[in-house]
Amino acid sequence: MKRTEIKTTRQLSAGGVVFRRAGGGVEVALVSVKGGRVWTLPKGLVEEGENIARTAHREVREEAGLEGRIVARIAPIHYFYSARDEEGTRRFLKIVYFFLMEYTGGDVADHDEEVVECRWFPVDEAEEALSYDDEREVLRKARRMLAERGVL
Repeated sequence: MKRTEIKTTRQLSAGGVVFRRAGGGVEVALVSVKGGRVWTLPKGLVEEGENIARTAHREVREEAGLEGRIVARIAPIHYFYSARDEEGTRRFLKIVYFFLMEYTGGDVADHDEEVVECRWFPVDEAEEALSYDDEREVLRKARRMLAERGVL
């Protein structure tokens, strides 16, 4: 039986862990996608001619309706996934760069149509709400960074 080789395409994405101080604590913004079944950090593909910081700002604005000031870069995550189309199965290596971003404006109600809902979560609840382990780790790193800066 002939084995078909599947080409792997690299995709770059960027997003943000947007935080704000509220009620004596810290909240972070999460978005729900896939019919509201999945809670995730706002992120998306880097467009041609765009650097990862600009992508993070754009995606946070589009998916969450928020503006933020970049405080620091968080270590990236990477994973493989496959997708089928008319050409067959395609495999992707996705690398996602996240930035710790302090909320400066906007409204979670102003998210785009690919997002079902955007909501502020107390930072402890946000970790539990996230659907993916690698994004939980991103949030844990963000919490450590906030603690080092005296925000938590």
